[in-house]
Amino acid sequence: MKEKNSTANTNINYYKQRTRELNEKIRVASAELPEFCDAYFRAISSRTSALTRLNYVYDLKLFFEYISDALLDSKPMRSITLDDMETITAADIEKFLDYVSVYDRNYNYENKTIVITSENGERGKARKLSTVRSLFKYFFKKEKLSSNVAAIVDSPKLHEKVILRLEVDEIEKLLDEVESGEKLTERQKALHRSTKKRDLAIITLLLGTGIRVSECVGLNVNDVNFDDNSIKITRKGGNEVILYISSEVAEVLLAYLEQRNTIVPADDDAASALFLSGQRKRMQQRSIQYLVQKYSRIATPLKKITPHKLRSTYGTNLYRQSGDIYLVADVLGHKDVNTTKKHYAAMTEDRRKAASQMVKLRESRNAEESGSKDIPEK
Repeated sequence: MKEKNSTANTNINYYKQRTRELNEKIRVASAELPEFCDAYFRAISSRTSALTRLNYVYDLKLFFEYISDALLDSKPMRSITLDDMETITAADIEKFLDYVSVYDRNYNYENKTIVITSENGERGKARKLSTVRSLFKYFFKKEKLSSNVAAIVDSPKLHEKVILRLEVDEIEKLLDEVESGEKLTERQKALHRSTKKRDLAIITLLLGTGIRVSECVGLNVNDVNFDDNSIKITRKGGNEVILYISSEVAEVLLAYLEQRNTIVPADDDAASALFLSGQRKRMQQRSIQYLVQKYSRIATPLKKITPHKLRSTYGTNLYRQSGDIYLVADVLGHKDVNTTKKHYAAMTEDRRKAASQMVKLRESRNAEESGSKDIPEK
């Protein structure tokens, strides 16, 4: 657990492998896009993550599929040119955003065509517009397009999302359910007997540190130091950060590690991974999302809880205890404190209201009035 050199190597290898896999997906998917898009993706590669670029590829693929069918007589997507882009109007982009509200796509599976209906709400449409705007802006800036029509398209109005989090009693219910497994199905109970310590360690860690599910997946055994109760995580941008855990979280992790050390990992990556799946491989994000939902459906059936909601719960509790928005931003890894303020603005209002009752302007008069009530009239 203290082999610092091997810790650094295993972390780097895991995240490099993940980036390689994403880049391979980008390479395959972007091969269908118009050829001029290659220059765009090369240009943004130094300032965007692989996951962001992959999402851009998917958004642009959908956009050009629509443009091909609606404007270009089903012209092959790869053959679309910048001259074709010049014919696109702001109204065409607005029609595209309307189209993605609800649309059908055909997929080939085992020589059969499957139709899948997809939907996009205001945030989904806003993200797609942002991608299209980025593409137009790049080629307009490079003087490859005479105008940037995407810039004049209004973004969908985004309504504030209710920040869903667990209350103190709900946290206790969730942890109790993970520990007991009493309300699981019989099939789930059979699995629970072997995964209880792991599941409890994962959910306790998420609730007790506010780390992202991707950061949890990337943890290695050597990233946990019980000498000072700290963990080393790799943030979204690739930076390594040391966080400290409570004795309560450390105790649960220690209990899991006793079991973890008896498991024979399936491969080299799993040998370093902290959390292992039933197949003895490094757990993936979807697996952690599933186990959080499995237990939370029982503990809090009226709230749709995800790993990110556990992160919000931690941020809420930390802010309530500290009142320090900059501390919350630092621990959660927010690059901009305004992001933190936006999520915890309602709590700030609560504190302001409470503050209005904290300062007494005329303590002596208040005391006299209070005392006079205790003196009976003669």
